Amino acid sequence: MGQASFACDPAQTRGRRVAEEESAFRSCFQRDRDRIIHSSAFRRLKHKTQVFVEHEGDFYRTRLTHSIEVAQVARTISGALGLNTDLTEAVALAHDLGHTPFGHTGEDALNALMQPYGGFDHNAQTVRIVTELEKHYADFDGLNLTWDTLEGIAKHNGPVGDPVPYALAAYNALHDLELHSHAGAEAQVAALSDDVAYTNHDLHDGLRAGLFTEDQIAALPIIGAAYGEVDARYPGLEPYRRRHEALRRVFGAMVADLIDTSRDALAGSGCAGAQAIRDLGRPVIAFSDRLRGDLKEIRAFLFQRMYRAPSVMAQREKVTKVVEDLFPLYMSDPGLLPGRWQRDVAQAATDAALARFVADYIAGMTDRFALQEHARLTGTHVLGDLT
Repeated sequence: MGQASFACDPAQTRGRRVAEEESAFRSCFQRDRDRIIHSSAFRRLKHKTQVFVEHEGDFYRTRLTHSIEVAQVARTISGALGLNTDLTEAVALAHDLGHTPFGHTGEDALNALMQPYGGFDHNAQTVRIVTELEKHYADFDGLNLTWDTLEGIAKHNGPVGDPVPYALAAYNALHDLELHSHAGAEAQVAALSDDVAYTNHDLHDGLRAGLFTEDQIAALPIIGAAYGEVDARYPGLEPYRRRHEALRRVFGAMVADLIDTSRDALAGSGCAGAQAIRDLGRPVIAFSDRLRGDLKEIRAFLFQRMYRAPSVMAQREKVTKVVEDLFPLYMSDPGLLPGRWQRDVAQAATDAALARFVADYIAGMTDRFALQEHARLTGTHVLGDLT
């Protein structure tokens, strides 16, 4: 399918904050994608987890495998809608770079600790990483991504309301990302592809962890029909294959609904350009009302049976203590930070500036490194000795 008139066109990009000579072989959005993949923060996603802590098993999804899954879904949907697949993929691959160790548990703990200093938000932290904290290039800090990719990262979940998170506000003052409008359609695709991916992989991971059974999820909308279709077509199928066949049909149903509903919304919007999508005042990428209701029921089930399961909550309590212990240790003795952080810390004129550097350091940790640093500095092993 050719590119639609409302797709973001690399030839019409608003450019980079620091002007660069463009590549003869790759579009600006392809270069953005490649810089994200080669960043240090992207590599660290390999050892940051979604729900389970990294030491619990190699099978469970990590932030890296999740980001790859989101990008695959997003490229498929974006291509079907005639959008720019390279921009969509760049936003999808970058969307979780700012996550702390231990998933949302780590973010909640760090946000609480950072409340006196402006709070902590993983999406704003992603912008901070790609505009400041990655320090590999001679001419600039960060990755010097295009405005279009930065806008998509900042606003893929919708317009940013007040108060704007500190880390995002600081960059926006230098390079206006128009935070209070919607992002382009490519970023909207990346956001809902995230919903598709995590809903499906949490069903897989929860089953593997024994937090619920196939009979229990078969009582849920979409999923029950998928199991029924598999049983009718493959009677007596081996259980693991049966599960996979059913859940891939759930995955497919979500993607098909998103494409069909969004295609109608785009056609009905009357938008003839990417900026018109931003100015429309409402999203153009969406699930149908029916599927949105079904997903609400599935997510409520996952929240109760998985995210708030007693075994998961017990781990959450332990890893929260890791973050709560590390933060004041670094604040009281910044000399505990690695040598390459010392120059930045020496420039911190206020407690708020120091706290932001400490938050940067903790947020960049992998699950295992955070646990090992906590054990080294406190002499306690909250999850047992990992060495």
